[in-house]
Amino acid sequence: MSDQMSRRGFMGAAATGAVALAGVALAGCSNTSASSEKSSEKEKAVKPVILVTSFGTSYNDSRHITIGAIEDAIREKYWQDYDIRRAFTAQIIIDKLKKRDGITIDNMTEALDRCVEDGVKEIVVQPTHLMGGLEYTDVKDELDKYADKFDKISLGDPLLTSDDDYKKVAAAIKENMASFDDGKTALCLMGHGTEADSNADYAKMQEVFKNEGLTQFFVGTVEAEPTCEDVIAAASEADFIPYAENAEGKYTYDVPVEALDEDTACAAWSIRKERWYDRTLVFESAGVDLRADALK
Repeated sequence: MSDQMSRRGFMGAAATGAVALAGVALAGCSNTSASSEKSSEKEKAVKPVILVTSFGTSYNDSRHITIGAIEDAIREKYWQDYDIRRAFTAQIIIDKLKKRDGITIDNMTEALDRCVEDGVKEIVVQPTHLMGGLEYTDVKDELDKYADKFDKISLGDPLLTSDDDYKKVAAAIKENMASFDDGKTALCLMGHGTEADSNADYAKMQEVFKNEGLTQFFVGTVEAEPTCEDVIAAASEADFIPYAENAEGKYTYDVPVEALDEDTACAAWSIRKERWYDRTLVFESAGVDLRADALK
């Protein structure tokens, strides 16, 4: 913007006499004013920017329906007042897309530099990150370097921030995966995992599923905790019929109505032989009052 503001229009034609010199001076003043007005209009025309910042993906089809869908939703709502732009934080993804598909996507630094060059004064950075992990921290650190480059900088929260966020995500996942929920299938959600403190968000998400009664959902990670083995163990335990032990050491089992008259696998422990035996039990519904009020 400063280069454009410094340009001035002056007449360089040779002139003789006072009238000619006056004409040159007037022409020069007139062009200077016009240039300033145009520059001022362009500065006013520069919209604030919403920079949608994602880790990125090299899968073109899924990029359109995930990252692209989020960008489109933001653009649909804010396009009149903001310029919507994209940045990826994973340089390896950016390089792969450039080499394989000829697609150029800015990293965080490039996107911010481009905004500065375009004369943007206000920027909103909205990450699509799930949690406030290492990638999100990198975004904050990069923004700090540009504190004196913009009049206003805003950074949006990651998806899982407040307790209400977790509940909304649980509800959305339940709705989205309803077609897979047949009452018998464990629905496992696997994340990458991180060494950052935010890895605790996975366990919190699992706790929210439990508290919301969504016991068919299990959360695990590839490289951290909960592990894949943890998920398998939890899913296996979830298939057990719950029981309560009294003071005498006797057990009372709560048999689900849907388990009546069906084969139920049972592991029986022999105290005398000190070994387990596999058994199949059938809890018959004959004589059981199955009315709703009787089952409360």
